[in-house]
Amino acid sequence: MEIIGYISALLIGLSLGLIGSGGTILALPIFVYLFHIKNMQEATHYTMFVVGVTAFIGAFRKYQEKLVDLKTAVFFLFPSLVSLFFTRKIILPLLPNELFTVAGFVITKDIFLLLLFAVVMFFASISMIKNAKQKDTDCFALTPNANANHLKTTLVALLVGSLTALVGAGGGFLIIPTLVLLKEHCMKRAIGTSLVIITVNSLIGFLGDLHTDVNWKLVIIFSIIAVAGMLLGIKLSEKIQGEKLKKLFGIMVLIMGLFIILKELFL
Repeated sequence: MEIIGYISALLIGLSLGLIGSGGTILALPIFVYLFHIKNMQEATHYTMFVVGVTAFIGAFRKYQEKLVDLKTAVFFLFPSLVSLFFTRKIILPLLPNELFTVAGFVITKDIFLLLLFAVVMFFASISMIKNAKQKDTDCFALTPNANANHLKTTLVALLVGSLTALVGAGGGFLIIPTLVLLKEHCMKRAIGTSLVIITVNSLIGFLGDLHTDVNWKLVIIFSIIAVAGMLLGIKLSEKIQGEKLKKLFGIMVLIMGLFIILKELFL
């Protein structure tokens, strides 16, 4: 199973390179189901490192291509980091291991966090699939408005920070729809900007939990393979139109969200 897990690391990088998201959507289930890391805090810790390192490589490449809006990234990062630390240090330790029971089925903290992750993925995917029908903005013909829809963007940033803390999510599956729908970014600039936000959120989240034991051999090998996938994904993204990337993004997030729900509740 571990060999399959390492091969799957390529998909994580490929996803981040192609659509600026999906790293955590893939990494978290891989660590939980293929590497049998059942402790969610440990699994999310590994996920934040792998996603953070991989996203950093992609963000640097996108910045070189002038497909990163740093002003928007800064506006997004501040509330998301506040939310990340508040949730990780205060909310998460307060959650009991067994939350409640439904028809004899015990909902543990780990199951609840995975299901929460899946539900948010579902709604984010639906919004992006609907938006995929609209023609993508020309990346260099229209300057995105970093000041547009501040309140809504801040609310999403707070949610992204909480999700990063709870399940190791970089939040690209929420960040990209926000940048496209609220900030009028083209898909490819939304991807580049998302990678910057994911990098900072994930690596700061990882550094904030360094007291957790880390299997460095696992995460370093995994990260190297994911970076290779990232570079391949960036090359492929240059040949695919923004509208198609939106649809691909939405479908992938929807499939993974449904898989997690089915796996945790019925399988």
